[in-house]
Amino acid sequence: MSSPFARRSAVRYRSPMAVITPTGHACGAVVSDLDARAINDAEAAELRSALDEHHVLVFPDQRMSNDELERFSEAFGRLGTDPWFIPIEGSDHIAEIRRDADEEAPLFGEGWHSDWSFLDSPPVATCLLGLTIPPVGGDTLFANQHLAYDRLPDDLKSRLEGLVAKHSDRFIYGKGSMHDPASDETAGQTMAIRGDRDPYDGQHPLVRIHEGNGRPALFSTLGYVQGVVDMEDDEARSLLREIHEHQIDDAVIYRHRWEPDMAVVWDNRSVLHRATGGYEGHDRLLRRTTIVR
Repeated sequence: MSSPFARRSAVRYRSPMAVITPTGHACGAVVSDLDARAINDAEAAELRSALDEHHVLVFPDQRMSNDELERFSEAFGRLGTDPWFIPIEGSDHIAEIRRDADEEAPLFGEGWHSDWSFLDSPPVATCLLGLTIPPVGGDTLFANQHLAYDRLPDDLKSRLEGLVAKHSDRFIYGKGSMHDPASDETAGQTMAIRGDRDPYDGQHPLVRIHEGNGRPALFSTLGYVQGVVDMEDDEARSLLREIHEHQIDDAVIYRHRWEPDMAVVWDNRSVLHRATGGYEGHDRLLRRTTIVR
């Protein structure tokens, strides 16, 4: 039985391999009539092009084993590893995004971010497969950073030309950080997060040209970006806050509602994302892969 999610937009087009239905929001498309467990080379190329265009792809009704999830992810690129997540037993590439019904630790991933942007070579995409999905809450928000850039005033675009942001994870992961597994604040946290690594620091342009579609996108988050190269800290913080308001404007956001056995792939080069709560008293479990090229 097909998912009702795939019927939410009236605008569809049939590709040679699948039906692709844009969400009708700032980004995202639903892919149907495709078995994610058996994707051939032509279908993989088509999906990569669709990701360049829509930035978030949703695959309803896709029950997959761990091996099948890895093979599906490889349609979009080479499997990577997560620097701070401990992978599940039997796989070097799959991590669990888990929160138990009675958990009181801070909600994981609640701040806007692009995955692992502090690395010298951040992942191009992330895949999540929903296993246990609560009946309420737990939506994921995606913010289209191509659209956010397009909507900037011209004078602000000019101010951003050539600027390079300083990314770091030192306040989010590792000893003494928000998600330090040894801290009192994270007691009872079910996410398997490392606490034994030194911080990562990287530098990337504030305006990034997407390698797949050639379009400019903002590449900044308040959680990971700690400053701007050759700019005083106060001036950098003011600029980062100013562009952040454009990055998360309602006009650039797509709110994704999960269903069991639903896979979602998003492009870290063109969207920010954040988790939401609202499912207290319910378990939530998804499996995740990271994709590099």
